[in-house]
Amino acid sequence: MFGLFGKKKQPVLGLDISSTSVKLIELSQQGSRYRVDSYAVEPLPPNAVVEKNINDAEAVGEVISRVVSKARVSTKHAAVAVAGSAVITKVIQMSSSIREQDLESQIQIEADQYIPYPLDEVALDFEMVGPNEVNAEMMDVLLAACRRENVELREDALEIGGLTTKVVDVEAYAMERAMGLIEAQLGTGDESQTVAVVDIGATMTTLSVLSDGKTIYTREQLFGGKQLTEEIQRRYGLSQEEAGLAKKQGGLPDDYEQEVLHPFKEAVVQQVARSLQFFFSSTQFNEVDFIILAGGTASIPGIAELVQERVGTTTLVANPFADMTVSSKVNASALSNDAPSLMIACGLAMRSFD
Repeated sequence: MFGLFGKKKQPVLGLDISSTSVKLIELSQQGSRYRVDSYAVEPLPPNAVVEKNINDAEAVGEVISRVVSKARVSTKHAAVAVAGSAVITKVIQMSSSIREQDLESQIQIEADQYIPYPLDEVALDFEMVGPNEVNAEMMDVLLAACRRENVELREDALEIGGLTTKVVDVEAYAMERAMGLIEAQLGTGDESQTVAVVDIGATMTTLSVLSDGKTIYTREQLFGGKQLTEEIQRRYGLSQEEAGLAKKQGGLPDDYEQEVLHPFKEAVVQQVARSLQFFFSSTQFNEVDFIILAGGTASIPGIAELVQERVGTTTLVANPFADMTVSSKVNASALSNDAPSLMIACGLAMRSFD
């Protein structure tokens, strides 16, 4: 059994390995408030990670090593995540009377029915959810399974980077954990609200819908900020690195706003609207209470206002650190700029307090 949920409570770094960068967050807790103790982001070389699959563990490990020394961390234990699309989850029912020592072997037998790979190729874990609502003599158990190579490549990359993997989580659960911080900022006091989180990464957009704070729907689509970077490259004859920097720091010709950025913002709005339509057509829901934009693309000025205007739903940019204190060694303004893209890293760092 591999710790896809991780059972031990100990301080861990949140390490998010995306398609274009490695992001690190270290949190501590002071009373009821969190504090950001360290944070760093480092770009990955092209194709080291493709659509959340590690292609080159050595290259990723070298970037992890740089991010660790840049952040000046106080622990070498880390939590990392696999993409939701790489994980099979299933809630199964088991007898409440089963002895704890027999549970693991029984779950292995049960898992064989639901997982389409040989069990020796699979990293498997489970978590007790609680008594079954229909039959009090049964309990619900959440089963999670992932191809072992997905887990081992992450472990290898972390080891090369000088870290020890303590927890392998699932991105959707890390996002759900960080969303607990955002929902507290919404100020409605209503726990039954339905919130759509649109995480626009470099190459992938993930819609997660939460109801009562629990993820009820996720869907990934190929669309991301890389399309804007590529259009900047093409139009202005820049390298990928130059285009990426110009996108963040500015300094592009006068026609950039109208000719390049505005059409991309329109494409983002269409993507959000389309993702929500998929959700509405495949569930009993026909509206959401809030849209939260996450991922690097959410930092583009005016994007939340445009989505809100076109979709007609209150839209906010994710900032999980809004109510946190920040260590003096952390660049608070850089953290604030990067905040929307640090949701998963933050959710992983919160594993220290589970």
